[in-house]
Amino acid sequence: MPKLPRYATRAETFDAAVLDAYAPVLERFGDRLDGLDVAIDLVPRMRLDSSSAHWSDEVAADGPVPLGRLVPAGVDETGSPTRPRLIIFRRPVEQRSGDRIETEEWLRFVIARLVATYLNVDPGMVDPAFRWD
Repeated sequence: MPKLPRYATRAETFDAAVLDAYAPVLERFGDRLDGLDVAIDLVPRMRLDSSSAHWSDEVAADGPVPLGRLVPAGVDETGSPTRPRLIIFRRPVEQRSGDRIETEEWLRFVIARLVATYLNVDPGMVDPAFRWD
């Protein structure tokens, strides 16, 4: 029986796309991003206000829908310190993407916005090739 390539689930494909989009940013700012964790959630786990399209800098959104969030370092409920996390919300990004190319563009947008907030720099410094219009 011939060996067939292993099937990748949508979640696995999305995870790989996030890593691919994050790799150039990590290469560029690696030492400054050592303390930042990257995570993927299926959907946002935060209070949503559908009547408002205004979000803080810690949230990358498309109108009223958050696509990613930067969670600062803090202390969890047990008193243990937590590291800052960049969280990308898979379903909202997938719903805005018609194909792999659009998914990559949305991921570049979310990652550049949130890394820029984390580093306190302009998003164009994080991804100079990305068009912001």
